[in-house]
Amino acid sequence: MSQAKVDRYKQEKANRKKIMAKQKRQNFFSKLIFLLILAAIVVWAAFSIKNYIENNTEVTKTYVNLDALTDYLADANTAE
Repeated sequence: MSQAKVDRYKQEKANRKKIMAKQKRQNFFSKLIFLLILAAIVVWAAFSIKNYIENNTEVTKTYVNLDALTDYLADANTAE
């Protein structure tokens, strides 16, 4: 090996812990950013689907005639 290669190898070996720590940090942050973007996409999709379903459902109203029940309860209260 030439002297330049030997010196470069010694310098790399001396800084190996720092280099490995930096690579681990970069790997962690890249995974974190990916997960945050993925979570944002999932939340946005869920919100969009929820809004789509809410806006496209028809509201049906059913009217119930409660006159008979009201008369029965009024008669029951007056009978006491």
